[in-house]
Amino acid sequence: MADEDLPVVSFGSLMTEGTILSRRGQHDKALGCFNDALKLRAGDKHCLITRSKCFLKLGDTENSLKDAEASLQIDNAFSEGLYQKAETLYTMGDFEFALVFYHRGRRLRPDLHKFQLGINKAEEAIINCIGNPSSVKLESKEELCFVSRQAESKKANQKQQNKPKDQKDQKQTKKQSPKTERQLLGQLYADKAYLEKLLKDEDLMQSSTRQGIKVMDLVLSGISYLNQRRDFWQQQKPIYARVYERKVLRQGRMHDKKQKPSDIARSIAKNMEDIELLLARGSAEESCRKAERMLKKIQAWSENEVPNKNELIGNLHSCIGNAQLAMGQMEAALRSHKMDLNCARQNALTDAVSRALDNIGHVYARIGKFQQAINTWEEKIPLAQSSLEKAWLFHEIGRCYLELDKAEVAQDYGQKSLQSADEEGDVEWQLHATVLVAQAQVKLKDYRSAILNFERALEKAKLVPSEAAQNGIIAALDNVSKSFIAELNKDHKDSTVHSREDRLFSSENIKTTTENVEEEEQRNRDQK
Repeated sequence: MADEDLPVVSFGSLMTEGTILSRRGQHDKALGCFNDALKLRAGDKHCLITRSKCFLKLGDTENSLKDAEASLQIDNAFSEGLYQKAETLYTMGDFEFALVFYHRGRRLRPDLHKFQLGINKAEEAIINCIGNPSSVKLESKEELCFVSRQAESKKANQKQQNKPKDQKDQKQTKKQSPKTERQLLGQLYADKAYLEKLLKDEDLMQSSTRQGIKVMDLVLSGISYLNQRRDFWQQQKPIYARVYERKVLRQGRMHDKKQKPSDIARSIAKNMEDIELLLARGSAEESCRKAERMLKKIQAWSENEVPNKNELIGNLHSCIGNAQLAMGQMEAALRSHKMDLNCARQNALTDAVSRALDNIGHVYARIGKFQQAINTWEEKIPLAQSSLEKAWLFHEIGRCYLELDKAEVAQDYGQKSLQSADEEGDVEWQLHATVLVAQAQVKLKDYRSAILNFERALEKAKLVPSEAAQNGIIAALDNVSKSFIAELNKDHKDSTVHSREDRLFSSENIKTTTENVEEEEQRNRDQK
């Protein structure tokens, strides 16, 4: 009995819960959900990537990289795996290797502009570290080899162990030269110099605060913090990169009003995020205006400045259409989404075609043109990339057929949706699909099957959990049960009437037959 009371946990529900927790910033709890999900479906590449993102948010770059590489071992052409590995390497400071994987991802999926953004930021980070390639002359030295930062660190450690102690001290002294630190720390250099001066005061260093903390410990922790800041800034923007920047300023390059492609890409990404955020917050009108302004800007830029210009134009048409739909401007929304579709087809952007067909179908369904919605969504079926996407797509098509009173077809699509939801292990879509099947069976007057499916849907609603869904299903069950009882009573009455008529007909036949026999016998006697 105890086992029966425990809720059924599926892979899909764990993934959904983990994603929601991650969006809320509760990455520790989300990590637990993804770990449990991988126990149910070991090696799922999508789950590995979501867990990798979670590790990265928590600052665990090592495990983040392991999960990204594990997903690529399962599918070496997995675009999300390539992007996540590149992002992790970039966070670790491996800008060169990150650039390699951004390029691999763009070659595989040129329609995804995030790879181009990654290339831009990785190239900029490399230039910040070494300066412009045209202004740097490389010498043929043994240390210059294309290895990752981790390999360089390992090699440096080995050399450090082989060096005499006095050489180590000399290197440490060189690293902490006042001139270098002054350039790196800026205004904070005076603070560090003051703390180092305090260290020389032995009496002060032996004293303690009122809380019992030694002054020496406080001073040392302050110096340690400033050293960490110095090392961080050295990595992000070394001295030779700062010298290069000053040279650029002297040559007047900063007076050029033309934006760099990397600056344009960052600006576009920020604006796209703002547009989506405004729509999500319910500011559809402001989101639409911002998207229209952004569309005019992008159309004015060249493809050299914006390599993925056509993709962005289509994406903005989609954003405008979604905002217009939220404002109730159905015809305008339909035009915008059709422009997105035309742009996607002209540039052979498969994901964008799928997105546009989805949105056009939604608009048709909202305005009651269910057959057009069905035709649009059925065109999208071959483009669906996951079982979950197929589950909601089949469900929406089935709903439209139900609205057109084509209950048999609606039932078929409901069963297809349920099968896809079962493959994904998503309880919520199992619920929606089961309800659709039950509603179609009610229209077909197959009340017995409808009752069974509504009861299954009620169990799913308890797992989601959704009180509103439970109440709706209970009400539907009540109505179907009444219809089923009424049908049984009607069948019983009809069968009773038919049996009476049969008996009456039989007695009349017997009477007629008897009379005919008597008449025949009378005629025979008369003849004799």
